[in-house]
Amino acid sequence: MRFASLGSGSAGNATVVEAGETRLLLDCGFSVKETVHRLARLNLQPEQLAGILVTHEHDDHARGAFKLAARYQIPVWLTHGTYSMCQRYLPTQSITINIIDAHTTFALQAIEVKPYPVPHDAREPAQFVFGDGARKLGVLTDVGSVTPHIVSMLQGCDGLLLECNHDLNMLRTGPYAHSLKKRVGGWLGHLDNQSSAQLLSQLDNSRLTQLVAAHLSEKNNTPALAQQALSEVLNCAHDWVQIASQQTGLDWRSL
Repeated sequence: MRFASLGSGSAGNATVVEAGETRLLLDCGFSVKETVHRLARLNLQPEQLAGILVTHEHDDHARGAFKLAARYQIPVWLTHGTYSMCQRYLPTQSITINIIDAHTTFALQAIEVKPYPVPHDAREPAQFVFGDGARKLGVLTDVGSVTPHIVSMLQGCDGLLLECNHDLNMLRTGPYAHSLKKRVGGWLGHLDNQSSAQLLSQLDNSRLTQLVAAHLSEKNNTPALAQQALSEVLNCAHDWVQIASQQTGLDWRSL
């Protein structure tokens, strides 16, 4: 089992998860042309995708998902709340939509998909844990606060992709308007470095071989600050913590 990021940040997000011959795309916040270009970096073509999962309706996660699905006849999975808020994205072409329950595990070919609800300012947002029967990857971005259920879902992962959106001091003194600072830093906003580190400290990390900091703000964070916060929890070298960047994403990481 392995995973890669096409890009992560406020300008667009997409993650590929692969087990055997099954490949899933988690979110698609890029244009079809850009998504195809970024998939090619990983030696993938859209026709190789078995499905697209959408976490929530915000542009940087959903705006390209349905056009990509229509162009290449890829089925889409998402919650009812997310689907209801994504009507503006739906193309005129027919696409296969699968409504999921954020508490119910399901299988997509060789990959077991475990969705779970998270606090974020969207209609019915969900994040996911992916497994192949031997390894599991936990993904958590676009979440304003950590719940006991999140902690439970992310226990014992072999790989983790965790949001480190902002540094608290940089957000406080940065260029954002006061209202946006409140939204980003609020309980339905985005995780800061220390909150993500605190979550990591509550997990069983005995199987962890890949740790990726994701969804970093270009104005309110730096890769070094995110790496410092997470590496201190694991007592590892800073560069052991990988960064999923906005421009280049992250190449394949195997579990």
